[in-house]
Amino acid sequence: MSTATRSLTMNMRQYGILLALVAIVVLFQIMTGGLLLAPNNVASLIQQNAYVMILAIGMTMVIIARHIDLSVGSIVAFVGGVVAILMFDYHWAWPLAVVVALLLGVVIGCWQGFWVAYVGVPAFIVTLAGMLIFRGLAIVLVERTVSGLPAGFVDIANGSLPNVLGFVGYYDVVTLVLGAIAIAGVLWAGFTARRKARSAGRELEPLAGFIAKNIIIVGAIGLVSVLLSLSAGGTPIVLVIIGALVLIYTFVMNKTVFGRHIYAVGGNLAAARLSGINTRRVDFMVFVNMGILSALAGIVTTSRAGAAVATAGNMYELDAIAAAFIGGTAVTGGKGKISGAIVGALIMGVLNMGLSIMNVDSAWQQSIKGLVVLLAVAVDLIGSKKAS
Repeated sequence: MSTATRSLTMNMRQYGILLALVAIVVLFQIMTGGLLLAPNNVASLIQQNAYVMILAIGMTMVIIARHIDLSVGSIVAFVGGVVAILMFDYHWAWPLAVVVALLLGVVIGCWQGFWVAYVGVPAFIVTLAGMLIFRGLAIVLVERTVSGLPAGFVDIANGSLPNVLGFVGYYDVVTLVLGAIAIAGVLWAGFTARRKARSAGRELEPLAGFIAKNIIIVGAIGLVSVLLSLSAGGTPIVLVIIGALVLIYTFVMNKTVFGRHIYAVGGNLAAARLSGINTRRVDFMVFVNMGILSALAGIVTTSRAGAAVATAGNMYELDAIAAAFIGGTAVTGGKGKISGAIVGALIMGVLNMGLSIMNVDSAWQQSIKGLVVLLAVAVDLIGSKKAS
């Protein structure tokens, strides 16, 4: 295989998921008569699927490290119940309750990470036990629906950034400015990375593919920015939270020692041990991180609903796992990207919203999402075999 052909194949696998998202959006936009991309629906799409994006980031890191976490949905319910009770029953200020909820996520992550990393119990068993433990605790703790939560807390998942710059016509200027900043950041990062790769003598992706990729990304950001600027609230607060998480975790996975160790441990555990990597510490920290993000998802879920219920977070672990796999994370570990997980979560969200607008029965929605996950994993495995 020539260098050009090999590079083209690699990039088709890398960006094919992005093209799939565009195709699914176009398909549902046509099938829903233009309702999918109505401004308020776009804002709702982000707010309703924020929990999937948050959990998918952590789940991608867990799967890259060759593990799985089945407990995240139960942790969402448990932490959501704790934060709601602290605010409603004990009258805590909501920022303090949020901090305590995140610290609780750290404790839960340490608990599960200890059993996986230092006792050697498989993550599947540990998190299966965690799924039962924390769901049971949620049921015991949240005996009733806990509602009437503070407005500031509810705004985390339902509110929007204040419109301090006014409007241009019907367009929210704050949203347009943020979109322009995001586009500039994407272009700067892409061209900087390409320039560094050229200077280091590394193989570059074809220029046509690089330009096409950036056109798609810039176009998507621009379209979303314009649509959100026309929505009732403008930029959702939760979108800013997700954007910050994507930047932080992309940096962690690509630019830090810890991120490189996660890829090394997932790619070849024996080689990682021989190279001196503390694999137990890596496994432990991966689950601590998952605990924090699960707690954050619990906060967002409770904020979105404006109440805590014991059944919250049901099947969330499957949504997160599906988003990670659809986004290109390898089943065998060692490969995956945070950006891919976000795209996978968006695909899940578009499927949910599009099928709901079309009044497709929820049972069929589950079946369709299951088929999409199966096809995504099959494509990844077939592509890996061809590459090898």
